[in-house]
Amino acid sequence: MRVGVLGTGDVGRVLGAGFAAAGHQVMIGSRDPRQEKVQAWVKATGRGASAGTFAETATFGEIVVLATSWSGTESALKLAGTKPFEGKLLIDATNPLDFSQGVPPKLAVAGADSGGETVQRLLPGARVVKCFNIVGNQHMVHPGFPGGPPDMFICGNDDDAKATVTGLLKAFGWGVIDSGGISSSRYLEAMAMVWILHFFQIGTGNHAFKMLSK
Repeated sequence: MRVGVLGTGDVGRVLGAGFAAAGHQVMIGSRDPRQEKVQAWVKATGRGASAGTFAETATFGEIVVLATSWSGTESALKLAGTKPFEGKLLIDATNPLDFSQGVPPKLAVAGADSGGETVQRLLPGARVVKCFNIVGNQHMVHPGFPGGPPDMFICGNDDDAKATVTGLLKAFGWGVIDSGGISSSRYLEAMAMVWILHFFQIGTGNHAFKMLSK
């Protein structure tokens, strides 16, 4: 499968490498694909890895992962254009974080709206699934915890898209909890804030969520 990853920060590079290691062809997208860190990622990731502009990457991917910082998300999507996303599964790994008052950050979009809903409005033809936003990048692929595999909570309006994401997550070693439509991003992004606040309390990112049932 061809996977396009928009964003060359830690999240984009980790997820891109994870998909490449699973045998997918991966293009990572940025404003300048020739920059040193991007070319270093392509070289380190090896076979099947490439770099392109946001528009090239969105066109390349059968599945597209949105892994930009929130401040750069709308600009990246405008540079990519809406047409390449028509009918495609878009995995939204972003959180709408506001660092203007320092750290820990606050949610820039909250209450009766969310980042996930914003992305869906910007790309009405895409099948957006919120995913990967409730854990640190170091545990996004094959998380290993003493208590067993953690759960990734996802949401989106398209059931087939969520089924595809569920399969990808299970291949990465996750349990999966479907939280409903894309409006549930309001709660998953707040859940991410719980993760973030705990990070600043303990100083490490070695934690994740798990739903316990009986």
